[in-house]
Amino acid sequence: MASSLLALLDDISSMMDDVATLTKVAATKTSGVMGDDLALNAEQASGVRVERELPVVWAVAKGSLWNKVILVPVALLISAFAPSLVMPLMMIGGLFLCFEGVEKLLHKFLHAGEPAEHSPVVTQPQLTEAQLLVVEQDKIKGAIRTDFVLSAEIIVIALGTMSAAPLSQQVVSLSLVSIAATVFVYGLVAGIVKIDDAGLALHRRGQAMGAVLLKAAPLLMKTLSVLGTAAMFTVGGGIIAHGWHAAEVLLEGWAHATGAAAVVVKPVLDALLGVVCGGVLVLLFTMVQKARGKSAH
Repeated sequence: MASSLLALLDDISSMMDDVATLTKVAATKTSGVMGDDLALNAEQASGVRVERELPVVWAVAKGSLWNKVILVPVALLISAFAPSLVMPLMMIGGLFLCFEGVEKLLHKFLHAGEPAEHSPVVTQPQLTEAQLLVVEQDKIKGAIRTDFVLSAEIIVIALGTMSAAPLSQQVVSLSLVSIAATVFVYGLVAGIVKIDDAGLALHRRGQAMGAVLLKAAPLLMKTLSVLGTAAMFTVGGGIIAHGWHAAEVLLEGWAHATGAAAVVVKPVLDALLGVVCGGVLVLLFTMVQKARGKSAH
């Protein structure tokens, strides 16, 4: 009896060691996508009323967890029974990211002279409480949609690192990576969006660091906004290139031709591919919308 119990404990210990190793490797492989996820979601969470920043982050974090609750079992099932579908589905997600990225850029350029949605001039005198709630809900839904694609990529990359492991270890390790990614990304997002509040509190206490944080917060948010948009194209273009062999060979060749700069050039080329693909999709979408409008008349 005692020997059986010891053997069981030894098996559990061995499995947990294997799971820890799998989780560590998967987390390392997906760290780049998590960084993109962080930039995108910090930018998405900005632009709401100060008192609503943390509730918005919490709402998106809950949506992200639900995304992973859906994606983890689906990814395991597809990997087990229809592995050939993984890349086409990822490419659809990549195209979606590029489409949203181009739409976002067009909105910024076409409405460059208008006050931003989160400007006090707009949010207080011009919009009612109900309208502000609609804007907030739109932001949350958009962030959760974007998170779905990035979460899918994190899960697929993580699953690729543990394909040779037993199914039980894959389930536990993939679940741990998913939870850790959500806690890491949205914990940092919550901290980033409250930097200005921390700066104001320190400034009122007469501490010099408060003034530094107050000056740094807007610059950080602008930087994250740029990085978040760039991440849409880099991640989306990278997924498309990976699934489109001819494009991947071409971009890899161009990148390697630059020598030591290839590490920097490749993401730039991926982003350019993402912009082109997103632009084509937006153009097609606009043409379809116009055709529907004409047919309705």
